Amino acid sequence: MTPPASTDVVALLRAAGCVFAEDEARLLAAAAAETGTALDALVAQRVAGSPLEHLLGWAEFHGLRVAVTPGVFVPRQRTAFLVDQAVELIRERTGHPVVVDLCCGSGALGLATARTVADEGRAVTLAAADIDPIAVECARRNLTPLGAPVYQGDLFHPLPAELRGCIDILLCNTPYVPSEMIARMPPEARDHEPRTALDGGPDGLDVFRRVAAEAAEWLSAEGHLLVEAGEDQAPIALAVLAEHGLAGRVAASDEHYATVVIGTRPR
Repeated sequence: MTPPASTDVVALLRAAGCVFAEDEARLLAAAAAETGTALDALVAQRVAGSPLEHLLGWAEFHGLRVAVTPGVFVPRQRTAFLVDQAVELIRERTGHPVVVDLCCGSGALGLATARTVADEGRAVTLAAADIDPIAVECARRNLTPLGAPVYQGDLFHPLPAELRGCIDILLCNTPYVPSEMIARMPPEARDHEPRTALDGGPDGLDVFRRVAAEAAEWLSAEGHLLVEAGEDQAPIALAVLAEHGLAGRVAASDEHYATVVIGTRPR
């Protein structure tokens, strides 16, 4: 079948509610040319609700092109603020920091943090973990070139014992959407991303509580846990951190519409 003209593609995407229809049409055309996939097939999938990033095979995140495959959580642009916070904390440390990307999905947070720090002439020891085998495979595509291992398993369970008490920066993009809100999410997230990456339980903080309960024993002295949360969840998250011996604070960005809760293990 002859692919539709670019103006037709733009019209189809715009009718489907794609805000940046012109940009998406250009990206889909490039992906079709690179992969040999029929453009009309890609457009049909996008119109049906498939995430653009799954069709392209990558997502732009923190200035990087991160590999993203179907069935894997797509990194959100607001989460770049969490990476910025992690980089600032690394700048305050000396030596060779240990960074772990927990609930890593595609590994975007660990990748962006390590690459940003490397551009400043520093190196980190990076590892990542996720419970989803599809996410683990995707993260390995992104992180293996950095020499970073990616482990499969539930939260801290698959991490090697030698990391216990040694993690300086713990990035953890836990799911934080309350269960009852999942049905109200856009179809491209609700229908195409793993529910385990979205559903945070009744108040959105179930997985965060599990991470906070174990974080202190994995963090180094003055090590930091960084988790994205909703603005209204931050006070509860701070109380959870305090309950588990971590000093908490909140960083917020109006530009990114992002809230990051940071817990620090005392020296």
